[in-house]
Amino acid sequence: MPSYPPTFADQVVAQPAHAQFEAFLDEHRSALNGCLDGLTEEQVRRSLVASRTTLLGLVKHATFVEKVWFDEAVTCRSRAEIGIPASSEESFILDDDDTIATVQQAHREACEASRRATSSLGLDDILHGHRRGPLPLRWVYLHVLRELAQHCGHADILREQLINE
Repeated sequence: MPSYPPTFADQVVAQPAHAQFEAFLDEHRSALNGCLDGLTEEQVRRSLVASRTTLLGLVKHATFVEKVWFDEAVTCRSRAEIGIPASSEESFILDDDDTIATVQQAHREACEASRRATSSLGLDDILHGHRRGPLPLRWVYLHVLRELAQHCGHADILREQLINE
């Protein structure tokens, strides 16, 4: 019998759309955070592609994504106020004090803050804080899910390269 992801569970399928979005987001958040498990600090910092993309950088970037879409967009606070880079490209840059433990913890905290920020919102509620302009929460969920899914794919490939060295 094939192994299905948690989002295939009957209890998820029967939930309202908001809960389903959260379940799919959490599945991808967890997968991306877990891509660092069992690897060394050197491995997760290793650059295997021409861009700045590393496994540690992907999880750090995912933290930025959470804060852009579920803090900046919801609260209308600036990126400077939130303490995140001005651009997406900068969010991949690793500092000397970035470690597997600190980046994973920051990501988990950002995800929890995202859940809290959206818990009382409806899918059609409009978020006003993003640079693009007003957007419904439903669109933001879909956008973030797309981005997380892409980065999970990137992480799978990078991790496979590192493990098979």
